[in-house]
This record gives sequence, structure tokens and C-alpha cells, in this order.
Amino acid sequence: MAIIPFTYSHTRTFSNPHYALPLFHSCTNFTRITFSPTNYGAALAPSSPLSHFRVFCRSETETLEIRRCAPFLESSLLLDNGDVASDEWKVVPDIWRSSAEKYGDNVALVDPYHHPPTTMTYKQLEQAILDFAEGLRVIGVKPDEKLALFADNSCRWLVADQGMMASGAINVVRGSRSSVAELLQIYNHSESVALVVDNSEMFNRVANTFYSTTTMRFIILLWGEKSELVAQQNKHIPVFTFTQLIDLGAESRTKLSKPEQRYMYEAIKSDSIATLIYTSGTTGNPKGVMLTHQNLLHQIKNLWDIVPAKVGDRFLSMLPPWHAYERACEYFIFTCGIQQQYTTVRNLKDDLERYQPHYLISVPLVFEILYSGIMKQISTSSAVRRLVALTFISVSLAYMEYKRIYEGKCLPMNKKQASYVYSMLEWLWARIIATLLLPIHILAKKLVYNKIHSAIGISKAGISGGGSLPWEVDKFFEAIGVKVQNGYGLTETSPVVAARRPGCNVLGSIGHPIHETEFKIVDSETGEVLPPGSKGILKVRGPQVMKGYFKNDLATSEALDGDGWLNTGDIGWISPHHSTGRSRHSSGMIVVEGRAKDTIVLLTGENVEPGELEEAAMRSCLIQQIVIVGQDKRRLGAVIVPNKEEVLMVARKLSIINSDNSDVSEEKVKTLIYKELKTWMSKSPFQIGPILLVNEPFTIDNGLMTPTMKIRRDRVVTQYKDQIDNLYK
Repeated sequence: MAIIPFTYSHTRTFSNPHYALPLFHSCTNFTRITFSPTNYGAALAPSSPLSHFRVFCRSETETLEIRRCAPFLESSLLLDNGDVASDEWKVVPDIWRSSAEKYGDNVALVDPYHHPPTTMTYKQLEQAILDFAEGLRVIGVKPDEKLALFADNSCRWLVADQGMMASGAINVVRGSRSSVAELLQIYNHSESVALVVDNSEMFNRVANTFYSTTTMRFIILLWGEKSELVAQQNKHIPVFTFTQLIDLGAESRTKLSKPEQRYMYEAIKSDSIATLIYTSGTTGNPKGVMLTHQNLLHQIKNLWDIVPAKVGDRFLSMLPPWHAYERACEYFIFTCGIQQQYTTVRNLKDDLERYQPHYLISVPLVFEILYSGIMKQISTSSAVRRLVALTFISVSLAYMEYKRIYEGKCLPMNKKQASYVYSMLEWLWARIIATLLLPIHILAKKLVYNKIHSAIGISKAGISGGGSLPWEVDKFFEAIGVKVQNGYGLTETSPVVAARRPGCNVLGSIGHPIHETEFKIVDSETGEVLPPGSKGILKVRGPQVMKGYFKNDLATSEALDGDGWLNTGDIGWISPHHSTGRSRHSSGMIVVEGRAKDTIVLLTGENVEPGELEEAAMRSCLIQQIVIVGQDKRRLGAVIVPNKEEVLMVARKLSIINSDNSDVSEEKVKTLIYKELKTWMSKSPFQIGPILLVNEPFTIDNGLMTPTMKIRRDRVVTQYKDQIDNLYK
């Protein structure tokens, strides 16, 4: 019988542990095991699986701490355990090792508006993420624990986010401007164990509530010092600054190779939850979207078709990073060796001109603001310059319209394809007109548009998402030569599912589905799949679709069916195939026309559930019926049926009209209703802007109510579409 001696040892090398390791692991806990050639004990047959190994272990029983790590980013930790390390991306933090190896000393990011201002290379960014991850392990963060990351866009947000993921923790994200009640609800519902906040100002705002109503194991301050905190009733809850945690991690990492400190490391799985993002948290009960590493990696690997970024390209970042759109795009662009410049809404205009970014990833509102600023500057210039600029823009708009026709990049106006003869005549006519307008368009570029380009940069493309891009804004930027690509997605889809490509930028659409993504249009009532060109509910399926809603099986089953199709809640259609004519290159384009469900998406990208707002407004005796509107607008508006009798009574009581007067002017009615809305909706984070007063109530007879007495919101919006549009002019 072979004799294998046991001794105290911390030396560990490997030859082939596959036979011996399972045998001894089953009966003893080890700090380390060594396999090496041996002559000890009875001679073993050369063919024996144990003939080449000597096993040393501790005689005392010891429990090892289980840690998780990104399999490629920290592959050395897995190799020390004898595991096979991955040489490809399995989880999101793996991208940082690739980027550090490829782009090393290239500047990755510049954050000038925080103190201290920060510039980091790709190597420095990778090391900061590794240090933050290790710092979390040092202070006791366990795999799969949830950490609330309530902060805004900055380089430290990125390090914290990726450090959490690299440690195997799950981050729960939200911005610092959210209400205390909303942050508290998200923290408790997500079962977070600790709080990571933007700065001392934010912490001081939430401290009293969080100390008294939550359980926090520790607090991390991304910016600022602990001395700036004014509310620390619970002194026993440790507070760490960003730099303290980084230092703890860096010190621990230097000791990992020493024999006295050993852990068991496991690779984070691709299907593990990476983050929880709560949607519609400002009204109603928010839902925690569970996104896995695999979901987000799909975005990282497939956005290049939309944004073909190159090493050294400059990106300007201003969106909240907890929003899935900004977040996925940031992960992707850092794999391309770009330089990201952080900015703020206040500094956007100046930074566009100063840094001349190649790309701007933003929401429709930003592009609308740029458009409004340009048009305002033109309108305030001298009469001659204004006339020249507006004439040039009109010509360029016409030129681009004819250009789209002869290039075949128009959305089809109907399912049936035009005849070949008609298509050829239309193509010839468009080509002739465009040729005549081209010289004026070229002149406009030199005299007017080049100055606009210098002011806004964006030399390659602006990528718009989070809402529909207004048609006039889309056409304007195309006319002046600034490419704006519109995309579409949801938090539940990580988020991008479709986008317009640089070479096929069909206005009015959201482009084709991205790689491995399927769309279908179904009838809202029967669920029947509809053919291209038919309008219905958009459903999407692909690797980027969420795992589900956290602790909400009912909502998950309502959104996702058994075959993996996600109901987007949006109404749209798929462009049919036309082999000739103005739409020959637009086949398969997705068009989104609005939301089937009640959620309103503002131009800012904020989601608003109108139900609670309407319920609050209906407390007013002056309002008989109300429908909140504002899809793809800057702010909310409302279509209101006033209670005429109550309005008349209040107007007389307030001496707005004489007691014998039976008529109140529309302006006075609006004034009274605005006051009521302000009173009853004072606790809401949203307020109503423009209102449209209508005299005819919404009834079953006129089709604006269902048989169960529910207002048909979509029909109200359709019936009063023109008046609603005029409210926002």
C-alpha cells in the first residue's frame, strides 16, 4: 500500500491534480496542496495515478473564504487554485484586461468637473477597478450581495460599478437626484447590504432616513471627505472614502502572493446577475430589472456596427450612467481604445466646441436643444444673414429629401410596391432636382454649415436613444451634414435592440435589429403575428433580454412569454420589402409610433406612469376628466374636460366673474385649473405644463371610453393630436 505523509506546508505547485485532489478534498479542508515527484513510502507502480505526486496539507481543519472573480480580468487568481482560466470575455469586467493590454498608456478618460480633476490611462483604469474590487472583498463583501450605488456620472462611478461586478457583487443603481423616498424603496426592495453614494451632500440628504429605516453594513463615499458628513447618528457603521477603499485593495493585492493569505476563488458565471436597474421609480412601484453579464456582453460585442469607433476617437459623456443606454455604450466604447470626456448639462455647449468630439451619445432632448440653439442664433442675426441662412437650410432640406428618394432610403407609404415604370420616373426626377440643388447645398456648407460644425463638433455621428427623435430635428441635422443615428431599446433589453447604421440611416425609423435580435409585430387583442407593414405591438427576442424582474414573478410573466419574447409595450411596424423605388433600401426597418401601454417617455428619457398623476388631479372638483400627455416631449401636458358647474361656482366665489354672469373665459378657466393641479400634484416629481381644454366629455358613445368606463388614452391622443402638438410650439 502506498503511504502518503502529511506535513505542515504552504508551498503549492501543480502537475496533474485531477486524481489526488478530489480524494483529499472530500475529507479535509486545505489551505494548500503540493504535488511533486517523491520517493517516500512504498514504491508505486509507474502506471499508478499517484506515483508522481506528494501531497502536503495542514493537519488542523480550516474554513476557506470563497471569493469570486472575473475569469479573464483576474485569471491569475484562478490559476493559483488549479482552475483553467478563460482567455475570452465571460463577464463584463473582463473587457478591462483586453483594453489595458491593447491601449495601455492611451488616455481612457478625462473628468475635469470633479475634485480632484482626473485623467486616467487604460492601465490605470484597470488597476483602479482591480483595487476597488479587492477593497470590497477586504471589507467583507460576499459574492451575490447587493450594493446600492446611488451616484451620478463620473470616472469614480465607472470604477465603483466595475469593481463591484469584478468582486462578484450585484450593484443596484440610481441617480443622486432621485427622491429620498424612491431611493429608500429601491434600497429595501433590492435587499442591499451597503450604500455607495456620490458625495457628502447627497449622503447628508438621505442619512437620517437611511440610518433609521435600513440596515447598512458600511457606507462608501465616492467624492469628498468623511469630515464633510454632518449626520452620523450610527457611528458604528463604518464609512470609507473612495481613496481609502482603493488603498485597502492595493495593499491586499500585494499580499495575495504571500503564503499566509489564501482564498478559494471561483469564476463569476456569464449568466450571473450583474446589476439591478429599477424602472419607472418616480411613480407607482418600480420594478428591478435583472441584467446578467451575458446580457451586457451582447451589447459590448455588437454595437460596433452602429458606432464604428476607432482608437483615439473622442466621446463626450453627460448622461446618467445608471441608465442602461449610457452604461452599455460606455462599456462598448472603452473596448475600442477611445478617449471619454466627462461633461455636464451646464458645460455641454462649451465642451462641444472645446473638445470637438467625434461622437455624442445622448437622448433626443439634447439634440433638440442644439437644434433650438442654432435656430435661435440664426433668428437673432442681421436680416441679411438670417435670410441667407434660412434660404440655404430650405434648399438643403429639399436636396436631402430628393437624395433620399433616388437612393431608395425612404420609408414606404404603403405595403404595395409602385410599378417599375413609376419608380424609374420618380428616380429620374429626384436625381435631376437633386443635381440642380447640389451646388447651392455645397455653397451652404462652406458659408454656413462649417461654422455650425465648429460649434458643436460631432464630426462622425450623434447617437440618439431613449425616445423618439423629433422629425424636424432629424431632417435638420441631416441637411447640415451632421449624422444623427436613432436607436431603440428598453432597460429590459440591456438596452439596444435596433438602430440606424451609418451607411443606411433611414429617417423616421429606428433601423434594423442588431445582431442575434428578432422582432415581430402582433395584434394587441389576438396576439396573431402580423405581416410587414401592419401596425401592432412590438415584441423582441435576443440574448440581451433581461433575466426578469427582481422578486416580481407576475410582472415577469406578463412581460416575457415562454419562448423568450418580450412585450415592449410599444406600437410599431416593420417596413415591407420593396425591390424598386424610393423604399428599395428600407426593407426590414423598424418603425415605432408610440406606446401601447400607459407609460410616457419624455425627451429626457424619463419614464412617467400617468395613472397616479391623473388620480391626484381628479381630486380637484374643477376637473371632470383628464388624460396626461407628453410622449417624446420635453414636459408633461394634459387634455382636460373641466367641470363647468364647479368652475362657474368657484369663479363667482373668487369674484373672477359677476354673480349674474354664466360664462368664464378659457384663459380664466386655465388659470383656475393650473392652480388646482399645482395644489393636488405638489408631491409629484413631475408637474403639468401646457393644458388643452375640451368641452365634449370622453364617453362610450364617442369611442373615447371602453364599455368598462375606462378612458381610451390612445384614442384621445389621436383625436386631439393636432391641438396637442400646438401646445408644445
